[in-house]
Amino acid sequence: MTIQNDKYHIGIDVSKAILDVYILPEKKFLQFENNIAGIRKLVKKLKLFSEALIVMESTGGYEKSTAQALAKENFSVAVVNPRQIRDFAKALGRLAKTDRIDAQVIALFGEKIQPKENVSCDENQQKLAEKNARRRQLVDMIIMEKKRLDKASKEMKKSIQHVVKLLEKELEKINKSLEQYIKSDDEYARRNTLLQTIKGIGSVVAAGIIADLPELGKLSAKQVSSLAGLAPLNRDSGSLRGKRTIWGGRASVRRTLYMATLVATRYNNKIKTFYERLCAAGKQKKVAIIACMHKLLIIMNAMIKNDQPWRLEV
Repeated sequence: MTIQNDKYHIGIDVSKAILDVYILPEKKFLQFENNIAGIRKLVKKLKLFSEALIVMESTGGYEKSTAQALAKENFSVAVVNPRQIRDFAKALGRLAKTDRIDAQVIALFGEKIQPKENVSCDENQQKLAEKNARRRQLVDMIIMEKKRLDKASKEMKKSIQHVVKLLEKELEKINKSLEQYIKSDDEYARRNTLLQTIKGIGSVVAAGIIADLPELGKLSAKQVSSLAGLAPLNRDSGSLRGKRTIWGGRASVRRTLYMATLVATRYNNKIKTFYERLCAAGKQKKVAIIACMHKLLIIMNAMIKNDQPWRLEV
């Protein structure tokens, strides 16, 4: 039997082992294990509550299985930045921190702030994102191992070089897997082809953008910039006037765009001209690079939306 109410707000505090759940306006606290069996029990229990908005913090990946399982059952799920929740808790004067209190604060955040649903159940996109995340991990491990070579003894260098070779083989495998996965899907293949018409965008960057920014081409320029954390935000307060900063958004997207932009400022005439104009106007190089990242992202968004390849060379 479904409990009838206009709207329920459910906060889930996620840890590696436990899911702590608080339901408003019932003021009910539940607890489940953060594993397949526990998530199934959670989904079954929450089916009793109609029109529910479920909110949870981003916890480094521990929330993904729960969020996807709930989205698959057509729940409205919002995964939010933990900093927002903590700031909200401080505003309420809730300085104590326990799993039960955290779940209650998250539910209150959902009720008062009404964050937008941002989790959809797309298994293909999830697999692609996982493959791309694994690629980033391998690249990071290779970089860390190579940095150790300078200070390593002759004996340890052999060990490091052996590990690097193994990691590079795994990286080659995951790159091939990513490429094949993108080619096997018509929409991914279309996006991949369009993005690679931009000078400075290769297969790795294209795969990263497709995997980590599936909303590309579906949102406005302002929305996609905000999602990537590249929308310049005002900081007009006190003596500060006219300052614009970027923050938040998806770090993985910015990282991918940064590498692409460094190449584009050398080989892509449009981006190169824009970058040089900003530098000539007195902008710091870092600021100019960020502006170019923003411009490149907006162009990508328009290309995907309009199904048009890169044509704007100057």
